[in-house]
Amino acid sequence: MEHRRTERYLAAGGVVVHDNQVLVLRRPHRAEVRLPKGHVEPGEDAAEAAIRETQEESGYQDVRIIADLGIQEVVFDFQGRHIERIEHYFLMNLTSTADDDAVPDPVGGEPQFDPIWLPWNEAMDALSFPAEKEWVRRAYALSARGYGV
Repeated sequence: MEHRRTERYLAAGGVVVHDNQVLVLRRPHRAEVRLPKGHVEPGEDAAEAAIRETQEESGYQDVRIIADLGIQEVVFDFQGRHIERIEHYFLMNLTSTADDDAVPDPVGGEPQFDPIWLPWNEAMDALSFPAEKEWVRRAYALSARGYGV
């Protein structure tokens, strides 16, 4: 029987929405499309980590949380490791677009990611991972009820 190392950690991220479009991050070198997300660092809560990770990965510095989308566990194997990740996601928007429909250009961001805005259904289709499709589904359900997006 193969012995795999198990890694457990907390992660947080966001479904950023503007004008019925969702921010996704294309990662060309891995041929994947994903939502902004990353590890919750010591001393951070999930909301702080979600904002920081979204800012770092996308380059959009003016994100704010408008609703909590909840928590789910994602389990997978990657490069000989067994990963058990607890994810906490938030519905977000951009503060800079409150009075203006134009989405500003991102400033900085991680070079491995190409931020793209897609309509809800295209974002769902483009995302590489089923767990992230679920976050967009939850965000869409909230937005359909008029949740500040």
